[in-house]
Amino acid sequence: MKNIKIVQGDITKLTLDAIVNAANKTLLGGLGVDGAIHKAAGPELLAECRQLHGCETGQAKITKGYKLPAKFVIHTVGPIYSGSKQDNELLKDCYINSLALARDHNLHSIAFPAISTGAYGFPAAPAAHIAFTAVQNWLTEHSDYQMKVIMCAFDAKTAELYRAEVKK
Repeated sequence: MKNIKIVQGDITKLTLDAIVNAANKTLLGGLGVDGAIHKAAGPELLAECRQLHGCETGQAKITKGYKLPAKFVIHTVGPIYSGSKQDNELLKDCYINSLALARDHNLHSIAFPAISTGAYGFPAAPAAHIAFTAVQNWLTEHSDYQMKVIMCAFDAKTAELYRAEVKK
């Protein structure tokens, strides 16, 4: 997984083309990484998000990064975990659609948080597997497009799950 790097830390501190926000459907800020990104970016992010009129689960929308070191924020809405197979598909879609949106905007570096594993209750280990599989498949299918992907783990437990995925 040469184009995927694992970083443990604060996604709002990363200097990249884009960071991904694990947003809610309103895109107007919330808990966890969503709240942290909105706080770090400043009020201009909220103002731009209001113009987007929300986002459906599995889809992605893009805004400027404002006060963040990242140039853009890609907002994606992960599934609220219910245990259904649809949860897995929707989570996969978050990663695929975020990467596609980055490519559509000619971006070449992106960082993902552990989408849906916080307040939305998706179990961390299967979420990590879905994330790495989706990203690796996308990178393979788009091998002609240079994309650097960072999987940003907020805590040591998630970082360890990510390292385990790389070893598979």
